[in-house]
Amino acid sequence: MRAARRVLARMAISAVLVMAALPAPALDGVSAEFGKNGNYEMARLGAQWQWQQRWLGSGSRHVGGYWELSAAHWSADVPAGLNDGLVDIGFTPTLRWQANDLRGLYLEAGIGLHFLSHTSLGGRRFSTALQFGDHLGLGYRFGAKGAYDLSYRFQHHSNADIKRPNAGMDFHQVRLQYWFR
Repeated sequence: MRAARRVLARMAISAVLVMAALPAPALDGVSAEFGKNGNYEMARLGAQWQWQQRWLGSGSRHVGGYWELSAAHWSADVPAGLNDGLVDIGFTPTLRWQANDLRGLYLEAGIGLHFLSHTSLGGRRFSTALQFGDHLGLGYRFGAKGAYDLSYRFQHHSNADIKRPNAGMDFHQVRLQYWFR
């Protein structure tokens, strides 16, 4: 866990520097999330860009969404000699069923591409560095102008049987997001 915290701190500093260099309207939100699966842990930072399009409006709710670019570190408490960490870079379009004012409860689902720095973590082997990451989430957006967003996500990573074995990895995640607008 200590190594994951160090990596997360480095990622946070890098993300802040990158975001400081971007023009203000370029970025709609940022997020941090933490996940666990047994003795596997994940820490992720993300940047989001909201879609302007709204679909399936029904009174006070609609389907909207956002693009997410993320960087994560996965770690494992494993015996010496086994790989105990990897980096995951992902790009995920996400659909969200939400209130028209973007506040309150929402459901979301996304599937995106993820690239892993290593094809093993502890005793688990991923046959490809390319993984598909899909998630289902339930959250609540609150605060002044709906700036804060707290959610639970279940995320599954696998290579969709491109190559065997297809061990995959699941994470239960808690996510905190801040929306600039």
